Amino acid sequence: MPRYLTKSRFILALECETKLFYTGKAEYADHKKDDPFLSALAEGGFQVGELAKLYYPGGHEIETLNHQLALKHTDELLQRDSVILYEAAIRHENLFLRADILIKKGTSLELIEVKSKSFRGSSSQEMLNKDGTINRDWTPYLYDVAFQKHVLSLALPQMRIRSSLLLADKNARATVDGLNQRFFIYKQNGRSRVRVREGTTREMLGEPILIRVPVDDVAEKIYQGRDGSSRDLSFSKWVDLLADCYGQDRKIPTELGSKCKGCEFRCTAEEQAAGLKSGFKECWRKQAGLREADFAEPLVIDLWKSARRNEFLQAGITLLRDLDPELLRPKRRGGGAGLSGSGATGAGGASGKTNGKPGLSRSERQGLQLEKARSGDPDPYFDAEGLKAQMERWVYPLHFIDFETTQVAIPFNRGMAPYEGIAFQFSHHRVEEDGRIVHAGQYLHAEPGEFPSFEFLRALKKELEGDEGTIFRYAAHENTYLNIIYNQLQQADDREVPDRRDLCQWIATVAHPTRRNTGAWIPGSRDMVDQLELVERYFYHPATGGSNSLKKVLPAVLGSSKYLRERYARPIYGQGLEIASLNFEDWTWIRYEEGNQAGRLIDPYRLLPPVFEEAGEENLEHLISDPKLADGAAAMIAYARMQFSEMGEAERWAIRKALLKYCELDTLAMVMLWEYWVRELMVD
Repeated sequence: MPRYLTKSRFILALECETKLFYTGKAEYADHKKDDPFLSALAEGGFQVGELAKLYYPGGHEIETLNHQLALKHTDELLQRDSVILYEAAIRHENLFLRADILIKKGTSLELIEVKSKSFRGSSSQEMLNKDGTINRDWTPYLYDVAFQKHVLSLALPQMRIRSSLLLADKNARATVDGLNQRFFIYKQNGRSRVRVREGTTREMLGEPILIRVPVDDVAEKIYQGRDGSSRDLSFSKWVDLLADCYGQDRKIPTELGSKCKGCEFRCTAEEQAAGLKSGFKECWRKQAGLREADFAEPLVIDLWKSARRNEFLQAGITLLRDLDPELLRPKRRGGGAGLSGSGATGAGGASGKTNGKPGLSRSERQGLQLEKARSGDPDPYFDAEGLKAQMERWVYPLHFIDFETTQVAIPFNRGMAPYEGIAFQFSHHRVEEDGRIVHAGQYLHAEPGEFPSFEFLRALKKELEGDEGTIFRYAAHENTYLNIIYNQLQQADDREVPDRRDLCQWIATVAHPTRRNTGAWIPGSRDMVDQLELVERYFYHPATGGSNSLKKVLPAVLGSSKYLRERYARPIYGQGLEIASLNFEDWTWIRYEEGNQAGRLIDPYRLLPPVFEEAGEENLEHLISDPKLADGAAAMIAYARMQFSEMGEAERWAIRKALLKYCELDTLAMVMLWEYWVRELMVD
């Protein structure tokens, strides 16, 4: 088949031109090579696309996947004076696209690109920075339209072309109930399709929840090079270069940068052992001269929360150990200052207050990471004194909670906005003062079409209101969602939610207001403790690679703690056992790849049954555009699957069981981290 530069490949090249060479090749690992069905579920794009067609009814869909037949059918329909096309096929030489919605009226052609992304504005000017350049959050969407309009102009030069984005309108509210249950995703001949509930009419959809935003002015900025990009070539010449290189299967060398950190063409050890190639390694070997052994060391792009990674790379620094520590020292009035406090370079010390908070500042933590990389020291940093001061404030029993949430594009109920937050699952571990641990409770509600957040909150309140024990979360997610539910309750009717005031008052005891709710309440003594913040301020493990994700911290902690390895290698976890569980029986969390302690420790998350057989969790994370939500990708997609696809009870039950175990491990991981800290303090 001809190697056309399509709009999806163009957007891939916008991320990194070199990726055009790796994409679609079986010999390269590709963690975005996903099941199209799961991809369709991830963020609701297919359903939004189907809703858009109902807003522009009477069109002809070009269904065939055969390029030539699709082009022929499109050309025939465009001979009409007026016509609406869905998935129209347009080609100019080696450029090819399928347009979401194309509306022809005489010599006028309107291109409407449908995106499931939310938009709170009213015009394209709100997609720009103050200096008139494109906000990077909108770059891929606006370039997508610019590419399509460019191809249309070349293929149909006689037409006057206008272009728009059709987006989920965050200012809109659904005016009907059950809107999202009108769109179901299914597979047909390996292709993801959307079935609209029979009998659905435009009138049944209520007021529009999508907004059309004309973007011709921004497209012109892109064509004229006034969008803030740093390309040397004009837009048209750049597109020609991409198309020629892709067509000839020629690699385009691209400057290394922070973008490489999330490259999907990285190999896992297992994939490399199976013979797959790593596009990531090929780039870094070629451009930075790295050898295979170098990839076992931290790279400069692994430096935690650094905005200067590209600057360091441009200076020729690729391995973290080669970075001069002086470059990390913050500039302060009266002279420079580096790592402060006696605990900045070794375990057991306590660093002084920075930015009004005790513990490590960002620059100190970066310096610590660099020092460990330079010395090859694999041991964790542990500020025993600082963490002990925090622990003395905690009240038993301790409660560890984790939420699973989602944001669906098409609202559940009347009065809800697109992408309004929904909480559908939690897990709760409790630790008594004598050290006893129990998986105390859980909640999961994924019945199709039902809004779960208020029942979720009632169940959570019941779990936690019986004592004054300290509550732990990991990151801001749980606090954010309690604020979201608080706002939903504020908008609810007393007749529909008679206990809404009581629920709001309880939220105020365990959460603090986010920016939107500033001043709504004063945080109480049970305001949740963020375990991630404790990690960032008092603990660092080189094995995490600069990440503080709980899924990285847990294996690192287990690898360092002989106590935890011995404790959890025994079958003490399960129903009726030393540590009571609601979902596991006779379970051992410590296992080794070679079946003995000389082998490599298996990440506990890899011991869980997969939520989906079709794709591993690492692949699922790439389907979620917001990196802050990537850790919950499997749960979000599973929830969407139970909502928007038809399945038997056996499959639904299997997904429920997998989700319950997955969320239970999240809170157990928090408990294990607490156990590790307590043990370290005892030893100290």
